Amino acid sequence: MKPKILHLLSDRNVGGVTACTNSLMRSHLSEKYDFLLLTPNEALAQMSDLKPDLIIMHDPSAWKILPVLWRLRSHGQVLIHDHHYSKSFEAINVPNKQRFRLALKLAHVIANYVVAVSHAQGDWMLEHKLVKPEKLTVIQQCRTLDNFLSLPIKPLGEKLIFGVYGRFSNQKGVELVLAAMQALPDLDVELLIGGYGEHEQMLYQMAEGDHRIQFVGKLSNVPQFLESCDVVLIPSRWEPWGNVCVEAKAAAKPVIVTNVDGLPEQIKNCGLVAEPTATSLKEAIAKVVNIYQNSPQTLVAWGANGRADVNNSWERYLMEWDQLSEKITRKRKK
Repeated sequence: MKPKILHLLSDRNVGGVTACTNSLMRSHLSEKYDFLLLTPNEALAQMSDLKPDLIIMHDPSAWKILPVLWRLRSHGQVLIHDHHYSKSFEAINVPNKQRFRLALKLAHVIANYVVAVSHAQGDWMLEHKLVKPEKLTVIQQCRTLDNFLSLPIKPLGEKLIFGVYGRFSNQKGVELVLAAMQALPDLDVELLIGGYGEHEQMLYQMAEGDHRIQFVGKLSNVPQFLESCDVVLIPSRWEPWGNVCVEAKAAAKPVIVTNVDGLPEQIKNCGLVAEPTATSLKEAIAKVVNIYQNSPQTLVAWGANGRADVNNSWERYLMEWDQLSEKITRKRKK
């Protein structure tokens, strides 16, 4: 009988988390493990019948989830997969750091294992003693990338087309890009913006009258959107990992990312790192345009370097999850 692994997630609208979890469950590892995706309440209601070998919690750790974790722990090995918290998240969103960190410490005490999605996130956890080192594993997040890796290389045209996509929220910082564009009124480029969210009206107002900027709405086909872009901007204010960067690199697009959390560790001679401010992003955009005008082959090389860097990322991701899952489930069988 295959080991049974429960993935618990309350909100299926969290795009990156859902994409990675679904990709993992549909991978060849499904031949080795019996995967189920449930909400925590659904799992607790069926636990006597499920008898899981491993329970992976994808919801963010918080005070209200501690009783749930405690109940889950009585039914099997619990692993917290933290997609949510990071150094920059804490700096921006947490007024009472002591209380916040205590909740995380208690959640990690209850859990048997913790997986961080980036080295930056893992280092932050260890720096503040949020988890014991022996409980922590870093697995850089990924999703299946075939549809991105197979995109043809787009020849550079008469002007650069920048792209930015994701939720229109404070986290994703799209308004920083629009402010950067406002500070570069004479720059002859195009900007494609894909996505939706609570900042939608504000972004439309900021872009009003700028013929260079086009909103394309909610993306049903991300590879198709990336195929239209020359350079991808990732202007997040916090980002424990950042799937958009993996996708853009797989599509062979140079990237400009902000210097937050897990984004800089993804940049290996494939783009630029800017601070999460409109001024820094303005400078990075202008620098990329200057490179395009004077050394366009550099942008082509950045795209190729990014694609090469993530070419085997999905296979690595599966291998690392397989190794960890096998270790945990084998230990439980003994």
